Amino acid sequence: MALSGLFRKKTVQDILKQVAKNEADGHNALGKHLTTRDLTAFGIAAIVGAGIFSTIGKASADGGPAVIFLFLFTALACSFAAFAYAEFASMVPVSGSAYTYSYVAFGEIIAWIIGWALIMEYAVGNITVAISWSDYFTGLLQSGGIHLPQWIQMDYLTASNGFKDATALMQGGKTYENLGAGLQAAYTAWTTAPTIGSFHFVADLPALFIIVLITALVYRGMKESRNASNIMVVVKLCIVLLVIAVGIFYVDTANWDPFAPNGVSGVLKGVSAVFFAYIGFDAISTTAEECKNPQRDLPRGMMWAIIICTLLYIAIALVLTGMVRYNELNVGDPLAFVFDKLNLKWMSGIIAVSAVIAMASVLLVFQMGQPRIWMSMSRDGLLPKKFSTVHPKFKTPSFATIVTGFVVAIPALFLNLTMVTDLCSIGTLFAFVLVCAGVLVLQNKPEIPRGKFKTPYVNSKYILPVLMIAGLYYAFAFNNKATMAFINNEAQTNDATTIITSLDKEESAKVFNYLESIDVKNKTAETSDLEHLLGQYQDDDTKYVEVVKGLPINDSLKYESGFSLFKHKIPMWIFLFVLVGLAVWAFRKNLSLIPLLGLICCLYMMAELSVWNWIYFTIWLLIGLLIYFTYSRKNSKLNTQVVS
Repeated sequence: MALSGLFRKKTVQDILKQVAKNEADGHNALGKHLTTRDLTAFGIAAIVGAGIFSTIGKASADGGPAVIFLFLFTALACSFAAFAYAEFASMVPVSGSAYTYSYVAFGEIIAWIIGWALIMEYAVGNITVAISWSDYFTGLLQSGGIHLPQWIQMDYLTASNGFKDATALMQGGKTYENLGAGLQAAYTAWTTAPTIGSFHFVADLPALFIIVLITALVYRGMKESRNASNIMVVVKLCIVLLVIAVGIFYVDTANWDPFAPNGVSGVLKGVSAVFFAYIGFDAISTTAEECKNPQRDLPRGMMWAIIICTLLYIAIALVLTGMVRYNELNVGDPLAFVFDKLNLKWMSGIIAVSAVIAMASVLLVFQMGQPRIWMSMSRDGLLPKKFSTVHPKFKTPSFATIVTGFVVAIPALFLNLTMVTDLCSIGTLFAFVLVCAGVLVLQNKPEIPRGKFKTPYVNSKYILPVLMIAGLYYAFAFNNKATMAFINNEAQTNDATTIITSLDKEESAKVFNYLESIDVKNKTAETSDLEHLLGQYQDDDTKYVEVVKGLPINDSLKYESGFSLFKHKIPMWIFLFVLVGLAVWAFRKNLSLIPLLGLICCLYMMAELSVWNWIYFTIWLLIGLLIYFTYSRKNSKLNTQVVS
């Protein structure tokens, strides 16, 4: 087959004809139950979850009260992408989301890649939420006096890595009691778990339980899922508003000074955590075939969900950073933490219950999205026909829903939360980038039928170059030190924890003797905890750099430099080169500003993610391409049409 066959496209007309045919004969047709209100509720259900109950704490600790600007930036980026999603959803009102849109705009190979990325987004996103739900649920049980064994409430990777770090820190003089709560839990889980030979059986069983429960609900029907989602949304919105209403009376404005303690870099450090808080609004587009009026309701549902959730996030961030100092918020359950700290135990209990409900509602929406992507790919012949089976009674993609349950449940037992959060973010951002690019590709093609919603057109020809010049001016005029460090690849000093956990016994002894020799406050007489002794200097950057410089260990343990440092900057360099290419494209083709800004913002957030996320994501895409070239390409319905 010619290479051009990789980019064969589906037409909007053919897609709409197939949907009409399905509805006419009743086969493979989904039930239509959803309105704007339901879609908005699904959006809020997906967005207000792990972000507001968990990751907002880490982002606030890094950025201080100024984290609200990161929420605004992320909301703006998501809104730009939502415009593109809404335009496509209005043009092609079928299940499939970005996968179907890419099939129309770019062709089959790109559609396969985005479909494969979406599978990762929803599966990994569900794994993340299931793990977070498990953490809150087990915490709730403990507050009620029910204590589950540690090894059945933690994933394998967290326990294994935590055990190694805890062992290294105790080797450096720290006692078990002085370890962080997370490391204590990991150490206990690893040492108390049943073993088979050298294998420790550590698995997150509560995460498995909630996935099975939600999968059964999604299998049962859209109407039941909608009703459950609406109830959970009402409950968690009431709780969030209660948190704001009560918390505002405990705000101390002195805690907002400094407003941006770690500058722009501190605010941007939370990109992954904050973006994860917005993941989910795109899942609404997978329900297009189940909407009563998708061309009107989908755009409205997406926009209302983003607006409402952004206002809630900003209010919560201001209340949290006003109630306690920003640097105390790096905890897994920040909302419960601040009220517990202020001795409002009753509020902590209410928040714990609402968090369990909130996480379940997020899982529900994500678990609805993935089977519908698989169903769309199966309809096109890219996956086996079984995946497009619709239950005759429940009118749901039954087989795909069951497979989704297994795909999410098994990894949730063993995978690490941080890893899956970032993987989910990069998969979602990649989908956003292609949807925004798709709108740009189709903007000047008059033969494409248009829906009722169209993104407002603003010519970016001159605006983008002006914005780029303004960005360069800011980088060199106001952020010169960080900019030059980035360009020159200047070595960075490792933090105390990283240094201490990398030492062996002999190196630990040398470091202790050195710290004892410079100890003017006699801290070494009080404790032999190396992490504490070295970490005490971190409040003063200049002093810390001086102390680390004098440590009697190899420089590779003290600093990150050379290629080991540069590799983390590769995504950002890629972004900068692509940005120049986009400026040229915009100038030549008079591109629409809103989808172009959406594309740029999402690419930037991808560039802020670790290079390891890019590597894992690339491996995932390569596996997908292997499946495409061995099965999907020859079984594609577009291929069989050509052959016949």
